[in-house]
Amino acid sequence: MTYEKPPWTATILTLFPDAFPGLLDVSILGRARAQELWALETVQIRDFAVGKHATVDDTPAGGGPGMVMRPDVVSSAVDSVSKAERPIIYLSPRGKPLNQAKVKDLAAGPGVILLCGRFEGVDERFLQARNVEEVSLGDFVLAGGEVAAQALVEACVRLIPGVLGASASTAEESFEDGLLEYPQYTKPRNFEDLEIPPVLLSGDHAKIAQWRRDEALKFTRSRRPDLLSDQLHSARTNPTPKKDDDR
Repeated sequence: MTYEKPPWTATILTLFPDAFPGLLDVSILGRARAQELWALETVQIRDFAVGKHATVDDTPAGGGPGMVMRPDVVSSAVDSVSKAERPIIYLSPRGKPLNQAKVKDLAAGPGVILLCGRFEGVDERFLQARNVEEVSLGDFVLAGGEVAAQALVEACVRLIPGVLGASASTAEESFEDGLLEYPQYTKPRNFEDLEIPPVLLSGDHAKIAQWRRDEALKFTRSRRPDLLSDQLHSARTNPTPKKDDDR
């Protein structure tokens, strides 16, 4: 007897489940979910609140502004979810930056369990006790993790086989080869006295490929020089081994 592999599944733990699916149900993402290429679940954290006042947070130990989400409440919510070897990720500005390599790794797995924080964050003991991974979308602060969760899920879902029509559409995107994507053009040929670069109309595929590579390097050098530094560091620390006939 054979069993069908379950779809890639995102489980979102949040105080605002009505925020989902949101943009995750639009266009190719929505169609892919309807085709059961991926699945979305939400868990209302408040269902695990404590006390007669249904408390999910309390004042910070040691004093300070705001409120902190209680570890017993959040752990009960997380423990109610079937893990299926999926990582538990807390969207947090202090987490490791999310990049395309991480997205590809997550997309290749069975799915993710995402915790959307609110207030001043989550009690540190919960993060330690449940071996939670912290992930950040960038050096900025949001009111909660819901927007970040949608962004992470969208980035993963579009890499699931069958979601995008053309496999080549992801092969030349920003970050796939460590560079930003080259500029794109389409009709009309002239727009407000700005012309499509002639090389793109030449039909010479070798020259077009070289132009795109040069433009990608130029954009990366001017806008994200850190990516080039990362590539150089990787090349130095992980040199390509020589073949016997190269020695």
